Amino acid sequence: MSYISAEKVLPTELINQIHKYVSGECLYIPVMHKKRKVWGMKSGYRQELDIRDSNIFALHQKGISVSELSEKYFLSEKSIYRIISKMSSIM
Repeated sequence: MSYISAEKVLPTELINQIHKYVSGECLYIPVMHKKRKVWGMKSGYRQELDIRDSNIFALHQKGISVSELSEKYFLSEKSIYRIISKMSSIM
């Protein structure tokens, strides 16, 4: 995260109002909720996990056991059950 001088982007009146509450400190202003990206969307990892979960669900539907899926995907059986439950509620 980089810092931007408030004087470059905010009107003087607003800076004067902010000084009443915080002066000479770093102030973090979070991204508006509408503009936030869902976790993993920027890197593409969320999509990778969705594909993995779909594959796990499909294999389980074909009769592959939870313990086999656990070994294949290096996940706990509890995680496999959670994925199957999540995917069955979506489908």
